[in-house]
Parts: sequence; structure tokens; C-alpha cells
Amino acid sequence: MKAAVLTATRTMEIRDVPAPKLEHAEDVLLRVETVGVCGSDMHYYRDGRIGAQVVEFPWIVGHECAATVLKVGQAVKTLRPGDRVAVDPLLWCTTCDQCRAGRINTCRKQKFLGCPGQAAGAMTEQIIMPARSCVPIPDAMTFEQAVLTEPFAIGLHAVKLAAARGRLGKAAILGTGPIGLCVLAAMKHLAPDCPAYVTELLSERRALADRMGADWTGDGKNGEGAAEIARREPLGVDAVFECAGKQETIDEGGVLLTPGGVMAVAGIPVDSRVSFDMNFYRRKELCIQNVRRQNECVQEAIDLVARGEVDLDPLVTHRFTLDQSQEAYDLVADYRDGIVKAMIRVAAES
Repeated sequence: MKAAVLTATRTMEIRDVPAPKLEHAEDVLLRVETVGVCGSDMHYYRDGRIGAQVVEFPWIVGHECAATVLKVGQAVKTLRPGDRVAVDPLLWCTTCDQCRAGRINTCRKQKFLGCPGQAAGAMTEQIIMPARSCVPIPDAMTFEQAVLTEPFAIGLHAVKLAAARGRLGKAAILGTGPIGLCVLAAMKHLAPDCPAYVTELLSERRALADRMGADWTGDGKNGEGAAEIARREPLGVDAVFECAGKQETIDEGGVLLTPGGVMAVAGIPVDSRVSFDMNFYRRKELCIQNVRRQNECVQEAIDLVARGEVDLDPLVTHRFTLDQSQEAYDLVADYRDGIVKAMIRVAAES
């Protein structure tokens, strides 16, 4: 079968790879239909790593995907061949203390699609997944919409985590790539009365944030947008969602927060370490809330999109075939042509 294989940084090749075999009773064989290109994929593509997570080439990346069930294991009762599913890219063990506590996103034995050394990714024609990671989607839902429920579930999780730390009276979202926009969509659903300020470097993404309900958007260049938010909200905002994975936005977020506020860090820096001015954070009694993917939000994300309560379609700006994977990844890596979310159609059109 065909796969888009990362053979070096910024080098993607279409190769023939062995087809997977269904070996475990709880697993399903999937035909991958559509894959979204994520910012974490870009770290592997551009830099060959995320912190200490280093790619050993060749490697197959990609984790945001939707698929059709081809075959099910003997123990699978919830799915059957032909079912259309959104795929939760997390493989959790179900037995560790974290899983038993309902924290599957911090499973101690977890594997994740496309993560180096864990599980090969979805940029290939077929994959094997546990049935519990495959969530059926309504007939009217497109595969692209199903793919978008993965980052949207992260947005829902981030907003819920921040809300659990205090009230969401006013918020700032720093960086509106797909994750930042999904945080915005989640906030406008879960806390519609909460003013949402947005900063972003790229004008096309600021325009999209406006379209998706941001109350104010500004240029993130040189801290200009953050300075304007501070001028508008001199007492500070209750929550900051750091979605850029940059030291600059982490620094800006601390300044913008009101005493007792929370910074939800959803962005992924390429390096393992960032810094915080701990005296500053201590004096304002700020909370730093890291966001680890999502937890039990996939079904909610599917339901909200299916009912039309949340519209994520505007995020998709570019479409490619599997054979065009190199072109797609280059476009996303270089932020060209107004790119927000690229979708790769893996399965041949029927």
C-alpha cells in the first residue's frame, strides 16, 4: 500500500509499505480517508523533533484522520465494516492509574499516531486502531468535518480546564492557527458571553478569527496586539490561551492576566524548555495550566459539529491528494498562500 514517508527533514516520499494485519480481537482495520496537517506534524517535518521526541527516519507522521472500517476483530461489537469513523489518535492502555482515574490523556503507557517511537502515523492507506479509538460519525458529516473534531476536542478540553481554575469573564487567545481557532470556537460555545481577544501574526488568520466570533483581533507582531489588549483591559483578563508555542506569547500572557488568572498552554514549543518569571507569577498568584491533547471530548465535538452548533468548515483552506503530500507540508511549513488547515485525501475518490 502507499504511504507518505518522511525520509529526512522537509523531505516526504511516496513509498510502498507493508499493509497492516489485524491481529488483536479488540482492534479494527481502517481505510484512511482524509488526514489533516497539524502543527505538531510541522515540528517533525521542519525540525525532526519536538523537544526530546526525535524522529528516526524513515517515519510516517499524521494523526488527525477520519476513516472507513474495513474489518473488525472478534471482540469488537460496536463497529462493523463500512462504518465511517473519526479517529482518536491516542492509544491508551485502560489499566494504569491514570486511565482508571479517567485521565486517558495522561495514560502512563500511551502511544500516539505519528509520534516517533510510538505508533506510525495516518499518512498511509490503511491503519490498525483499537475499536475504542474509533467514533462513528453521522451520515451527513463529511470526512473533513470528522478530522476537525480532533483539534476541536483539544479546544474544548482547554477551555474546560481553564474554566475549572476560575471564572471565564474575559479571555485572550494568543495565536490562531487551527488550535487557537478551535479554542475560539469552543469558547464561543461554552462561554458565549465571555469577550475573546485574539492576537495573530498572519492577517488571513485574524480575518478568520473575526469570522468565527472573536470580539477583537490584533497583530501579534512585536507585542502590538497584546499591548492593545492591556490598554483595553487595564485590570487584566481572567484567562489566556497560549496557542503559539512561543516564548514571546508566554511572556505576553503573564502580563495580560489579572491576579488569580490562568494561562492555559496549548501551544507546543519545539524546544523542551521555556521560562517564566516566577516572582511575577507568584505576586499575581497566576496558574499555569498545561493542556495535554484532550480527554473525553471527541464525542462532544462530533455532536456539536453534527448539530451545526459549531462550524469548523472555514478552517479548511487547502486540499491535496496523498501524492501531493510534500507540496502540502511545504505550504504549511512556510505559512504560504493564506494556509490555515490543509487536508490530504488519502483514499481514492469512489
